[in-house]
Amino acid sequence: MGRVTVRKPVVRLTAAGRRSRPDVLAAEEPLEVRVGGRALAVTMRTPGHDVELVHGFLLTEGVIGDRSDVSIVRYCDGVDDEGRNTYNVLDVALAEGVPPPEAGVERNFYTTSSCGVCGKAALDAVRLKTRFSPAADPVRISPSVLGALPEVLRARQKVFDSTGGLHGAGLFTADGEPLVVREDVGRHNAVDKVLGWALLAGRVPLSGTVLLVSGRASFELAQKAAMAGVPVLAAVSAPSSLAVDLAEEQGMTLVGFLRGDTMNIYTGDGRIA
Repeated sequence: MGRVTVRKPVVRLTAAGRRSRPDVLAAEEPLEVRVGGRALAVTMRTPGHDVELVHGFLLTEGVIGDRSDVSIVRYCDGVDDEGRNTYNVLDVALAEGVPPPEAGVERNFYTTSSCGVCGKAALDAVRLKTRFSPAADPVRISPSVLGALPEVLRARQKVFDSTGGLHGAGLFTADGEPLVVREDVGRHNAVDKVLGWALLAGRVPLSGTVLLVSGRASFELAQKAAMAGVPVLAAVSAPSSLAVDLAEEQGMTLVGFLRGDTMNIYTGDGRIA
């Protein structure tokens, strides 16, 4: 696998003066996703949990709905200037009878680590039909449990501790039990890794769960949560207006500015009991 962190020289200036030292940075490398040998997308990600990322990506783009929809995932050969395998191309073979991605799913071949949705080939492809609507999910979560989740997420962001440069996403039960935490330079990649883990574990649709993200809640993150059947999406920072609109449309609970015992409930406040 590729490196999760890299060391780079830095000149640090403080009141005490100037000194040179190595700094640990979060790795960022391209991952090309192919389906049946055909290039579908390139995303800039932190290496690690790539198979989860691809499963989550295909789930939230509506290409697959179950782990059985994928026959095999394999790394394609690729080497860098020093002859090392880059592990930066993954080819997915869909199971027999599973249709290939529609043309609208294809991204304008480069997707940055900070924004996944802006690279879509067409805006009309953004509003995907959900297979697992969370609208009827009866889950309830107490404000005290919800308010404790950011600290739990932060405590499990091991690479963030050494770099300070990664987004985190975590999946929790309504009782606050952490199921999985993933990190990535891209917030949408971190969520895809979490949802891909859930798909591979046979947990989709994700009834009775809370998806927590360490930053803001964008439209795309709300869409990904809805596609996996997540009833409660919470963010440490602000949601966007389109994220609120989509959460309302899909019957999701959307919480923003989740910080201890304070939070803003934008939609679905009945679940926060």
